[in-house]
Parts: sequence; structure tokens; C-alpha cells
Amino acid sequence: MRLLLLRHAKSSWGDPDLADIDRPLNGRGKTAATTMARYLKDNALLPNQILCSTALRTRETLARLLPFLPQEAHVQLISDLYQQSEDDYLGIIRRHGGRAQNLMVLGHNPAMEDTALALSGTSSSQAMTNLEEKYPTGALAVIDFDIADWSELHPGTGHLERFTRPKDVRDAAG
Repeated sequence: MRLLLLRHAKSSWGDPDLADIDRPLNGRGKTAATTMARYLKDNALLPNQILCSTALRTRETLARLLPFLPQEAHVQLISDLYQQSEDDYLGIIRRHGGRAQNLMVLGHNPAMEDTALALSGTSSSQAMTNLEEKYPTGALAVIDFDIADWSELHPGTGHLERFTRPKDVRDAAG
């Protein structure tokens, strides 16, 4: 089974009166979300289930992904993905992942980074180096597991197959 951990794209801090949960994507974030959506499609990293935080910036990131998915993905908006810890993300994945072969979680840092690090027992060295350095907005960790159901998920049992940042995709495009 494959877990796709996608951090929301860059959000706007332009309106200081907005609650954090209501911050939208900024222009750079919209571009990065579309860049990562194309990357997912071009690399056949297609989720059949998506667990998404209810924060506006995660929902706007999701909206930019959906047109690039050639299949329908079951989407669940989960308020508990907003401002939670890595332990909470593991519990959410176990409870809501079911038997989805390609499960995407669209959420926030630091929980996203902590979850990726906690689950990655093995990795490509460059992917782990990049992940340990920083989990920037719009970044994607792809972690593979040898399990039949997400309820079997445990720390250290995954293989970090890749860690891709929007700048990596832009740099590769030339």
C-alpha cells in the first residue's frame, strides 16, 4: 500500500484579521499546487482515497489536484487533521484509510513532517536527506508499506520511496 503525504501549498498572510484556518493560498501556492498536481499525474501517483484537512488552504490545494486525477478519488474532509501531532495523524490514517491502495493525506506541518519521519523505516538516502532538511509547503512524501489495511500501520514500517518539493519539479522541467 502507498501513502502520499502532501503538505498544503503556500498560503497567504495578507489579511491579519483572518483566522489561521481561513487563510487561502497565495499566488505562489496556487502555482505550486498545480505543479504538484501535474507531477502526481505524470508519475502515476494517483490516490484512490484522500483525507484532507478542513483548513481553507488544504481545500484549495485539493481543488487544484482534482482536475489532474483521471479517476474518482473518495475525499474525506477531516477537521482533526488541522493542528494535530504525528500521533494523531497515525490514528486518523488507521481509522479512515481502510483498504485504499493509494491513500493521500493533505495536511499541515509539523504533523506532516513528523508523520513522514516516524513511518519511514527505510528510504532512498537523498529522499531522507531532503525530508530531514525541511518539509516545505507543497512537498510530497511517498511511503510504501507491506500491509493489507491501514489499521495495521506502525511507525518505522514504511519505505520512503521519494520526497518531492515543488522546486524539484520546476528544476527538473528546466
